[in-house]
Amino acid sequence: MSLLGYWSARLAQSWLERFRLRHELGSHTAHPLKAADTGPALVTESERVLLHVGCGPATIDNIPVAGFRSSAWREIRFDADRSVQPDIIGTMVDMSTVPAGFADAIYSSHNIEHLYPHEVPLALAEFVRALKPDGFLLLTCPDLQSLCRLVVENKLDDPAYFSPAGPIAPIDVLYGHRPAMAAGNLFMAHHCGFTVKTLMIVLREAGFAVVHGLRRPGCFDLWVLASKSPRSPDDMAALAQEYLLPSP
Repeated sequence: MSLLGYWSARLAQSWLERFRLRHELGSHTAHPLKAADTGPALVTESERVLLHVGCGPATIDNIPVAGFRSSAWREIRFDADRSVQPDIIGTMVDMSTVPAGFADAIYSSHNIEHLYPHEVPLALAEFVRALKPDGFLLLTCPDLQSLCRLVVENKLDDPAYFSPAGPIAPIDVLYGHRPAMAAGNLFMAHHCGFTVKTLMIVLREAGFAVVHGLRRPGCFDLWVLASKSPRSPDDMAALAQEYLLPSP
């Protein structure tokens, strides 16, 4: 290796280490099956485990999908922010606190766009590892295709929709929520984005056997259902009917 290559590799390794230390927020102190601050979160063999990745303050009751409203599901909340009291502390790019084959399903809502493009395969590989062989992933994120239509119409700063956090403009979805970042929460910055086509491609490249996706232009979001193992078209359609479509 040349001297330039050697120092480039050292610089890259140093940057990655700083990133890990900055984002783990003490994940090494949490046991996979123990709550971060509130005691044990044991899972029985009869329960189906939902790993709620990047949960923030939300719980399973906030997930707008009918299938997860069954009492058969046991939610395990996973987040890098200790203040939201997750069951497991860690980041999407390093879920080593979660055992392999732990979850029957993973739900990730508006997390993946906070990663840099080169981190997306790392996070999706962690999702595949954490799922049981017959497990599935339900992921939702912004739809750049519908947002860029507004940008073309010169509506970059105009509210596209209203959320509990206030009006959301295309620029907030493309780069991150401006009020939150102005208040010092730079974790809200967005570093990548997807159309339904590109999101389905990266999921297949990560190792998911079957991927179904849809876009909701009126809501500016994407919803994708990905199965770790092969499923028949009928089985996938039945799973999508229960989990892919958001419900009131």
